[in-house]
Amino acid sequence: MLHPHSHDPADSVDSALDSSARGIRAVRISFVALMITAAAQVAIVALTGSVALLADTIHNFSDALTAIPLLIAFRLGRRAPTRRYTYGYGRAEDLAGVFVVLMIAISAAVAAYQAFDRLVHPRPLEGLWLLFAAGLVGSAGNELVALYRVREGRAIGSAALVADGYHARTDGLTSLAVAGGAVGVAAGFERADALVGLAISVAILGVLWGATRQIYARLMDAVDPDLVAAVEEHASRVTDVAGVDGVHVRWIGHRLSAELTIDTDPSFTVASSHQIADDTTARLRRAIPHLDAVHIHVHPASAAPTSEPTRADDPPRAQVTTGRRT
Repeated sequence: MLHPHSHDPADSVDSALDSSARGIRAVRISFVALMITAAAQVAIVALTGSVALLADTIHNFSDALTAIPLLIAFRLGRRAPTRRYTYGYGRAEDLAGVFVVLMIAISAAVAAYQAFDRLVHPRPLEGLWLLFAAGLVGSAGNELVALYRVREGRAIGSAALVADGYHARTDGLTSLAVAGGAVGVAAGFERADALVGLAISVAILGVLWGATRQIYARLMDAVDPDLVAAVEEHASRVTDVAGVDGVHVRWIGHRLSAELTIDTDPSFTVASSHQIADDTTARLRRAIPHLDAVHIHVHPASAAPTSEPTRADDPPRAQVTTGRRT
């Protein structure tokens, strides 16, 4: 609750998970498990009238919803590019992310409103022991998902899936808070349920803030500056690369695409320059996680790259583009 975890699909996918049918199945099964846990809590909310459990239910739904972009990425994002969608369908993941952010925002507003209203107008709760049990069920559901993700992640060597397992374990603490609220009400503190509901609403707002920042950054093609620096550094270490300029990096779904210009000896042949570009691409793909497509422009070292349109009297410029990994 104090440190909301990332819901960025790029942080939830690594090469082991992306290429493993077992990993994809783990994402789907854990998504269904969280939805079943939340659905079971909905029934108990109707019986007990607990706003803390309502907030926890909404929190579980919100967490499950954030898997939707990842599931879409696995299915739609792998479709081959077409003449219309020349960069492929990776952006569908970001569109799904916008939907998720809207759903989380609505969830946070509903949870906060219900908890505040109950704090101002307290009402007796029914079935406190049922409410206590529901908190334990929610915690157990998250823990089962955590154990499953960690086991499958370790089996296929996916650090991202293991990390998501630990995140699910952390989310189980909010369900334990519901059980604690039931104990507080049973002890005579009637506003304990509403206070727990408000605390969980804050947790949902934390999820919303993190998800909104990530989706906004993706839509604006923002990347970590350290990532750009890493591309420059690794490209400059390739043999016969005299300089690196014009580095552009963007996310397309949960994969990276990079464009850069490398300077080489002007006496090199086109074939030699092409080989240098291939060497640069290979090094970048080994060194940069999630990097898929690499587009490299080769310039003679004596001619500085420019963003201005090429004129007829400009020195010739070779362009070498390496496609997506298959």
